[in-house]
Amino acid sequence: MNTSYHRILKGAVVAIALIFLAGCNYNSQAAVAGEPVQKSAWLAYWDLEAGVKDLAKVSKKIEKLSYFGVYFDKEGRLFLPKELSDKKTELQKKKAGYKTYLTFVNDKQNADGSAIMKDIDILRRLFTDEASMDKHIEELIAMTKQGGYDGIEIDYERIWKDEKVGQAFVRFTEKLYEQAIKQDLDLRVILEPGTPFTTVDFPRGPEYVVMLYNLYGLHSSPGPKANTAFIQKIVKQMAALPGEKAVALSTGGCLWGDNGERRFLTEVEARTLAATYGVQPKRDEASQCLVFSYKEKGVAYEVWYADSKTLQYWIAAAREQGVRNVSLWRLGGNVDINKID
Repeated sequence: MNTSYHRILKGAVVAIALIFLAGCNYNSQAAVAGEPVQKSAWLAYWDLEAGVKDLAKVSKKIEKLSYFGVYFDKEGRLFLPKELSDKKTELQKKKAGYKTYLTFVNDKQNADGSAIMKDIDILRRLFTDEASMDKHIEELIAMTKQGGYDGIEIDYERIWKDEKVGQAFVRFTEKLYEQAIKQDLDLRVILEPGTPFTTVDFPRGPEYVVMLYNLYGLHSSPGPKANTAFIQKIVKQMAALPGEKAVALSTGGCLWGDNGERRFLTEVEARTLAATYGVQPKRDEASQCLVFSYKEKGVAYEVWYADSKTLQYWIAAAREQGVRNVSLWRLGGNVDINKID
């Protein structure tokens, strides 16, 4: 055989191999896309009654329930709202089939009653050195064990605003996982969509849950919390994470006023506003969110929110990218949450 023939033959073999591998990858994604989604949800301490009503509708459909959450008091100590722990005690008597997690957030309450959301200074203090980190880990585990939860969930945000804190967080995650498994506790770590997935070496072991919301929100002009392009983009970036991965999708929506007012709404609150002002929401094609506008006392308002159809659409978009674990933020104020498959 001459050299040209060898090159042609080699090229054909490589092409066939690539086609085969591509087909395997497609079939693998298709298989995942066809599997039922494993669902989890959050129950927030400030909206427990509405949350429990939603929970009653989906308790047999979820694999995990996260109790949100433990924050820091004015002294910088971990604080678990009593109403949340009481509700956990009440619900565990029903012996549901889902696992339970206690969520820890880096929010801090000040002495004057105000709060600092996602306080990075707390993390700087906790991650000062190995001893401080170890003490914090001991406190997390002790509180989780005392409450009878199956796992720990860490929702520390804005950590990548400070690279040193971000790197310390990775070390903290590794150490926490090592200690958690010794205590027979699972670990879930919530990550923001802006996390530098490809440049950070996250430890294998925890379940990583990436937020697929706040594309638009209190920080922006009106728009959906997520859309197809946003979901596809973040899921592709998540591929760099090790082990089990999940995504978080948001219920409810947001209101924007041209006077600068901005606030989150539940689906029920959004529907109530639309009915009060006699407007018919329209469905946005790219996000499948419902959208409407109205005026009150000279102020123009715009509302974007999700219903069960929106959430189902987002779940399908994520599942097409190979995702099969979805968490819903949050229970409470949802109309047809039981219709989500």
